[in-house]
Amino acid sequence: MRAFAIAAMAAGLMLAAAPVRAADAEAGARVFRTQCGACHAVEAGKNRVGPSLFGVVGRTSGEVKGFRYSAANRNAKLTWTPEVLDKYLTNPREVVPGTIMTYAGLRNATQRANLIAYLETLK
Repeated sequence: MRAFAIAAMAAGLMLAAAPVRAADAEAGARVFRTQCGACHAVEAGKNRVGPSLFGVVGRTSGEVKGFRYSAANRNAKLTWTPEVLDKYLTNPREVVPGTIMTYAGLRNATQRANLIAYLETLK
């Protein structure tokens, strides 16, 4: 039993020391097309059902000109950092209670990281 515990601990340390794979913006563009593109545009000033996501990273929530936000998004006053986007994309309604965005969330962490890497390129 002790040998198993030592082996398990060693495996855990090896996993913790494993390099984190860099996010892939090109793969994130594919995630965007399948998960976000029906409602959001990536061009500045082009809103659809959802606001344009051009320049979203670093922007404050509820501030795209010409888009009519829900009160929840307008009043959230979040800064869309990669960390906040990661939480939001996992479960939008948990991060912004009362949002009217119908998207349930993206549970796959790799896809979220790739999507955020892609969103960071939209400047």
